[in-house]
Amino acid sequence: MTDILVYALHYEDAFNHNSLGALCEAAKLAKTVGGEAHAIVVGDSARAELCAELGRYGATTVYRVAGPEGLAQPVVDAMAQVIRDRGFGYALFGGGLLGFEIGAGLAARLGAGVAMEVTAVHADSGKLVAERPILGDSAISEISYRSDVGIVIARLNAFEVTPAGSSTARVEDVEVEFSPFSTRARMIRRGEQRGEAVDIEGADVVIAGGRGLGNAEGFELCEQLARAFGPGSAVAATRAVVDAGWYPYAGQIGQTGKTVSPKLYLAAGVSGAIQHKVGMQGSENIVAINKDANAPIFEFCDLGIVGDLNKILPRLTAAISAKKDE
Repeated sequence: MTDILVYALHYEDAFNHNSLGALCEAAKLAKTVGGEAHAIVVGDSARAELCAELGRYGATTVYRVAGPEGLAQPVVDAMAQVIRDRGFGYALFGGGLLGFEIGAGLAARLGAGVAMEVTAVHADSGKLVAERPILGDSAISEISYRSDVGIVIARLNAFEVTPAGSSTARVEDVEVEFSPFSTRARMIRRGEQRGEAVDIEGADVVIAGGRGLGNAEGFELCEQLARAFGPGSAVAATRAVVDAGWYPYAGQIGQTGKTVSPKLYLAAGVSGAIQHKVGMQGSENIVAINKDANAPIFEFCDLGIVGDLNKILPRLTAAISAKKDE
């Protein structure tokens, strides 16, 4: 069967951005293979009205399961039961640590093929093929599934959220008998476990700092510029900067960090190595400031400025502030 099941993570009466992106992508893919996209929601606080809203993002049916929220094993139990009972051919996850844990557990439970860190999916002869960067993101591997169920776990922000309309999904309550070990863990507190909370994934404007800033204090120039842009702006960093202790890991962009796709990505003192490029190449507009005219980032940015960022960033901040005050 070619129907696709998407896990929709929810918290505080709202669905996770990456879950919605995965559902939108599943709806597009399902049409190409002659199937439908459906969602599964696990949690005691998932209102039927909230679940029905997933129809706007392409879900035909939403399977609602009462149980512990935000934990992997109960979701593995629920998804395994629904996939077996309804004959789903694929399961799609929008990325993130929880998605990786659930997807891996589900693959082991079902004996299913799994592809992780997926950045795109396409159809070939009525079946889905996952695309995954390899060799330091210098090449793309295409992964087909031989198992009855194929599991796709995307990178963060790999799929765009594109609501299809105002339709509502049918909500079906499903009773699941959880495994004894699945209910032994409980959620104590939610939060960013990799460092200080830095919201870069949903930002429209991202100011990224690299080693060209010189030291941790150099990030104040990026912070000032982000404040000038106003709400919807955030500061990020490269891996080298994070490893040096200049900025929290939660703000890292790249192969081992987060993936962003803002309207504007401004890179200050960022060389643009392939490991960093993979985390920001989906940005609508890329502006780079670097004193090295041979920096790799100038090969793929939309606007490149060769110069001293310590002089350019303050002037840019002042110009944006003045424009907003007009």
